[in-house]
Amino acid sequence: MRAVVYQGVRNVEVREVPDATLQAETDALVRITSTALCGTDLHMYDGRTGAEPGLVFGHEPLGVVERVGSAVQTLRPGTRVVVPTHLFCGTCAMCARGLSALCLRARPEGPGAAYGYAGMGPYRGAQAELLRVPWADANCLPLPGEPGDGHEDDFVLLADAFVTGWHSAATLADVHAGDTVAVLGAGTIGLLSAYSARLLGARVVYCVDGVDARLDKAGELGAVPVDFRRADPVAQIHADRARRGLPIGEEKLPGVDKVIDAVGFQAHDRAHPDRERPDQVLADAARLVNPGGAVAVAGVYPEKDTDPRTGGSADGHLNAPWGTLFAKGVGVRFGRTHDRRYTRLLRDLVVSGQARPGVIVTHHGALADAPALYRHFDRREHGLIKAVLRL
Repeated sequence: MRAVVYQGVRNVEVREVPDATLQAETDALVRITSTALCGTDLHMYDGRTGAEPGLVFGHEPLGVVERVGSAVQTLRPGTRVVVPTHLFCGTCAMCARGLSALCLRARPEGPGAAYGYAGMGPYRGAQAELLRVPWADANCLPLPGEPGDGHEDDFVLLADAFVTGWHSAATLADVHAGDTVAVLGAGTIGLLSAYSARLLGARVVYCVDGVDARLDKAGELGAVPVDFRRADPVAQIHADRARRGLPIGEEKLPGVDKVIDAVGFQAHDRAHPDRERPDQVLADAARLVNPGGAVAVAGVYPEKDTDPRTGGSADGHLNAPWGTLFAKGVGVRFGRTHDRRYTRLLRDLVVSGQARPGVIVTHHGALADAPALYRHFDRREHGLIKAVLRL
């Protein structure tokens, strides 16, 4: 079968690899119809995570079940399914608590596992023609319709991007109707966090970024775009809040109720754009969040950066504004997305027409187009925000 294979820093190729096969009676084989490129793929592509050549990339699979093991009970060949990024057993102590991204059985070295991800288990990625899905009854979510229909882009985002955006807004940030929200970073996860916050009833959502295409897309989704290239984004949001009119008695609350960090460790230092500053977004969030509010950290902060840039942190140790956050009484939450808490709910929002996350997809290609799409994605060029490979 063909797959997108990591060859080295900023080098992927589409190559022939051995076909995926059933390895356990609880497995299923899924024939991939769509699979997406993700910002976390870029962390590996850029040589930041210690990915080894030969790794098959991809953790956002949508497809059709081709074969099932003898113990699989709820699936049959021909079933259209989406497969969450974090694979899990469904029965261990963590899975029983709904913490599927921290499964204790999927990876011997530690909690949690994922497809096509360095350090997250031996599982080949989903940017391929076939995918082996362990514990298939737990990990495959059946979907209506046919491959290539009007929901193809919506459904592929249920594997990771929409789920992560919803988790960031609904659980980590605890967004409620009437809240004011700022999302720092308008890549796919930032945009879908903003989209989710609006679905949850936020009265205003700001999206901060420095890429024109992303800011335009944020505006299309109903958020207020904030360009950090123009001025301090915290000051811009304070000014906009004042211009809109702060409620009586809330004049000392010029920030927002909830802040979502959708950037992570590769944030750039605004004072020195040629340098990275991993704590830049956390520093901005502490200044921006109102007392009693919440900061959600959806951006990736690895324990080890194997190729830190100037200003970066090799060991993941950062300066954090704990004093400011403590003084404000702010809640801060991190955490991988426990996908299966949300996939059924979000599927049903899509099917009912209440959610169309696929609007953030900007590019499509065949599997053979993956190397070029990775280059454009990495360089933030040609307006590429989210690319989906269709097989």
